[in-house]
Amino acid sequence: MSDLKGKTLFITGASRGIGLAIAKRAALDGANIAIAAKTAEPHPKLPGTIYTAAEEIRAAGGSALPLVVDVRYEEQVVSAMQQAAEVYGGIDILVNNASAINLSSTETITMKTYDLMHDINTRGTFLCSKLAIPFLRKADNAHVLNLSAPLNMETRWFQNHVAYTMAKFGMSMCVLGMSEEFRSAGIAFNALWPRTAIATAAVGNIVGGNPIIQRSRTVEIMADAAYVMLTRNSHVFTGNFCVDQDVLQAEGISDFSKYRFNPDLAEEELVPDFFI
Repeated sequence: MSDLKGKTLFITGASRGIGLAIAKRAALDGANIAIAAKTAEPHPKLPGTIYTAAEEIRAAGGSALPLVVDVRYEEQVVSAMQQAAEVYGGIDILVNNASAINLSSTETITMKTYDLMHDINTRGTFLCSKLAIPFLRKADNAHVLNLSAPLNMETRWFQNHVAYTMAKFGMSMCVLGMSEEFRSAGIAFNALWPRTAIATAAVGNIVGGNPIIQRSRTVEIMADAAYVMLTRNSHVFTGNFCVDQDVLQAEGISDFSKYRFNPDLAEEELVPDFFI
């Protein structure tokens, strides 16, 4: 399979950031994008809504269906997937991108925040995957892509933010188990994570602000890597925990300068992601 023309992608959290970038990359092929995200009205601290995202996707050459979806609520996901399938004739690809982040320590994190991260990251990913399976069984070259980290079960990845790591690794465990559970059905489950920090609103508002943004890569590197993965043979390419740079290097790409948020910085000045 060489492109995503005519394919339908259901992308959670696609109103901004990496989710929107993946949507726009697929749109260049003429893909259909179901934008499953919460933001229907402009947010004071976050850019974009499902409607502005739809405009960008259409401008890139794709079809867009904006859907108000909070992945914590099963009935909203059920309704959105049914709508997407009715409008586009099915669902070919699920991208579990919606995620919450809080890097607080065990003593300082509130249980409300703990529950939010687990409800969106682990439970939301499991729920969307579960509900997408009936549609994906009917698709040609069906893929599920989780934006989650490699399962490196080492103390250093947990010690400073146990709650967040648990919630994020829950997404990765879905890949580990479901890739084998649905291998015979030809539904691929893979994970993608960045080698460096990515310039998103979450990084700007939560992780480190502008100093980190300046030493990050743009969302386009994740979109290009996701595109490569989603166009591979789902019967063969499954159960992988991929890193964006490695995926693109395997495609013969060696110059990553175009992805630097600040083009004046050298590659060695970029901030590594904290799960790498």
